[in-house]
Amino acid sequence: MRCKVKDLEIEVEEIGSGTPILMLHGWGPDHRLMKGCMEPVFRSAPGSWRRIYFDLPGMGRTPGRPWIDGSDRMLEVVLGIIDQVLPGERFLVAGESYGGYLARGVVHERPRSVAGLLLVCPVAVQETREANAPPLRVLERDEAFLGTLSGEDRRAFEAIHVRQVHAVWERFQDEILPGLRAADTVFLEQHLSRKVPFSFAVDRLEVPFPGPTLMLVGRQDCVVGYRDLWGILEAYPRASFVLLDLAGHNLQTEQPALFEAAVKEWLERVSGTMAHP
Repeated sequence: MRCKVKDLEIEVEEIGSGTPILMLHGWGPDHRLMKGCMEPVFRSAPGSWRRIYFDLPGMGRTPGRPWIDGSDRMLEVVLGIIDQVLPGERFLVAGESYGGYLARGVVHERPRSVAGLLLVCPVAVQETREANAPPLRVLERDEAFLGTLSGEDRRAFEAIHVRQVHAVWERFQDEILPGLRAADTVFLEQHLSRKVPFSFAVDRLEVPFPGPTLMLVGRQDCVVGYRDLWGILEAYPRASFVLLDLAGHNLQTEQPALFEAAVKEWLERVSGTMAHP
């Protein structure tokens, strides 16, 4: 289906039926990032789930617009999609990296509508994420395989991955790299980058968020780290904080079995809460 938010035509892909889950990818990639890591979960997850994927403006097939000059405006787009696709419904939000920042913006603005929250390597504090992230530390490297990649592909892959091996590359090649190549870098750098931090304190909630929450973070994440996320934990009293070793910013591809197990456990907690509010 397609929905219109102001002057934006946004294609929305829905899979399955049941409890809605809004999927928010990160800065640069597109919906294939979330679809690639989340769909395997639902092949064996109990319950019925309606998965909602789309490309954020300036990424994938959604064009950027000059008026989207920061995260406040980007959040307006996300809320506009919610109003059209999920009017009056309770839903879950899953966000990765910058999408995790936007997901918490949804919680801030629509706390009674959100029944559960999944954050994968999320940006916690925009202003300090780079300073508090550790340097890249490669823990597994297949030099023979890396030598088969083109120079451009190799640089993109080596930039943030802790496990630089063929299996991780295949996921990166299918789920992340196409979105990075399709991104409107001019829009991202000249417009969205103007006001990246929200104008409000996103984790300062009127009441702590009561829904089941999962925070999945990589011990070796050199993009956003994990320290800042620990600092906001008290705003989410039903949060599991899961810190994975041998995992960087794309932990869903570097530790897929643990990722899927943790997300299934989160879905079970959400199901229990919705059945017995």
